[in-house]
Amino acid sequence: MNDIPNLDKNCFQIPTPDAVFRDKPSLHKPRILLLYGSLRARSFSRLVVQESARLLEAMGAETRIFHADGLPLPDSEDADHPKVQELRNLVSWSEGMVWCSPERHGAMTGIMKAQIDWIPLSLGAVRPTQGKTLAVMQVCGGSQSFNAVNQLRVLGRWMRMVTIPNQSSVPKAFLEFDDNDRMKPSGYYDRIVDVMEELVKFTFLTRDRSDYLVDRYSERKESAEALMKRVNQRDM
Repeated sequence: MNDIPNLDKNCFQIPTPDAVFRDKPSLHKPRILLLYGSLRARSFSRLVVQESARLLEAMGAETRIFHADGLPLPDSEDADHPKVQELRNLVSWSEGMVWCSPERHGAMTGIMKAQIDWIPLSLGAVRPTQGKTLAVMQVCGGSQSFNAVNQLRVLGRWMRMVTIPNQSSVPKAFLEFDDNDRMKPSGYYDRIVDVMEELVKFTFLTRDRSDYLVDRYSERKESAEALMKRVNQRDM
């Protein structure tokens, strides 16, 4: 290591399988929060989320669906607003999330973005989304598109989430549900099954080691420097 002079050896760690898998697996059901991006009475993103929740529960997960009715626009109210607190409590409760948005004007809806914008990068010393799993999906009124899921992936990465590789985009969603608001058998339904299955697998894989997986050299170094500065400062 002598040929890496810029490295702080006190903060440098070599990843090992033993370190990754040192914690015993949790025994409780995976906790999954589902968000959707529409307030319509017959919202197809909500119907997809409800179908997804049924699948997740059949796979042994515990689910919660957040309904954005009454959620204020970001920064239009204080964070102690009841709907904001409800959302943030659910985010803290969850170990993984599903985000499903309609595509409007080639992008996710403002309702979807408002929910994500109310989720802070930190709550005190806790980062409520960091290391949690995420599945992204969208519904389309017309032909199949991936604009919304691509944007959701960017947001998931920004929120330091483990966004799974698979995703779902349902074109002409109004044709994919019956009169009882249940999704019809199709390749699009099968893809949603795939996405939920992958989400549960990744959640099992990461939930007990997310703190280790997102532990960073730069942040260890910054914390060590801050501690040293605080310890060594003169009494005022």
